[in-house]
Amino acid sequence: MQPRNMSMSGAVDLAAVKAAGEAKQKAEEARARAARQQGGAGGAGAGGAAPVSLVIDVEEADFEQEVLQRSAEVPVVIDFWAEWCGPCKQLGPLLERLAHEYAGRFLLARIDVDRNQMIFQQFGVQGIPAVFAVVAGQALPLFQGAAPEQQVREVLDQLVQVAEQRFGITGISGVPVEDGESGEQAPAEPGTPEDPALAAAHSALDAGDLGGAIQAYRNVLAGDPASTEARLGLAQAELLQRVQGLDAAQVRKDAAGSPADARAQLRAADLDLAGGHVEDAFGRLVETVRRTAGDDREAARVRLLELFEVVGHEDPRVVAARGALARVLF
Repeated sequence: MQPRNMSMSGAVDLAAVKAAGEAKQKAEEARARAARQQGGAGGAGAGGAAPVSLVIDVEEADFEQEVLQRSAEVPVVIDFWAEWCGPCKQLGPLLERLAHEYAGRFLLARIDVDRNQMIFQQFGVQGIPAVFAVVAGQALPLFQGAAPEQQVREVLDQLVQVAEQRFGITGISGVPVEDGESGEQAPAEPGTPEDPALAAAHSALDAGDLGGAIQAYRNVLAGDPASTEARLGLAQAELLQRVQGLDAAQVRKDAAGSPADARAQLRAADLDLAGGHVEDAFGRLVETVRRTAGDDREAARVRLLELFEVVGHEDPRVVAARGALARVLF
């Protein structure tokens, strides 16, 4: 990932998102406003302002209030994530820690793409994790994928500067520090030391060195074939490597025009999963297994099993797809 030159030229039109949530939002606004007023009165009585939440989980129903409206006073950084996404779980805690450290110069809004497909599609996200910012009601992409902390800081510093210089938005001043959110990391509790080889693999993945991460995870598995963490990391790194540099529009055009082309369907399934469309990816590959034979059928079956590793075998979508695969195989 490279820091962006934030010219606002890549801004996303949020009008459709705003219009779609408007009806629900009126009722939500009234309830939220009343809750804030009640909470504010209680906090003042205790001798100070109520703590401000610097990290919020946002749904489609409250997107306008929590993101669009609040972006008039503070930059809102959006983290698109999913429970099944390994790199998301690496990037998310870093963004949360920095939100507390920056103490009101930006807010972090977490959006689960599986629960909020409309917002996800409106932003045109190609894969996750993906990070956007909304400033004064205008959205712009920041970066995609996990990234080293220093590069994330550079992007956030640039965002804060643009918000202040272009829009006069300086964030929320005097933010009280919430309990446990001092910006200083608590000492780590003693525990089992992480395998150095596994730590090296994770570090390579965090740094975007996909080839290095793949080899490192394979090295771990060579010594410990039962390592669930290494299998998951390997599957994620291989998926990211396969979709890197793909022309998404062309891949989808090829897949739509040649339903029997197994290679085209495999590429499209990878893009589906990287973009958060889990069930689409699984359904595409099950159908490819059904309509093909020989090496093509085996390639589709193996790819489906690899994508199961990325999502996790306990996920209900994996369970359902496994049953569908069994039905077309037997």
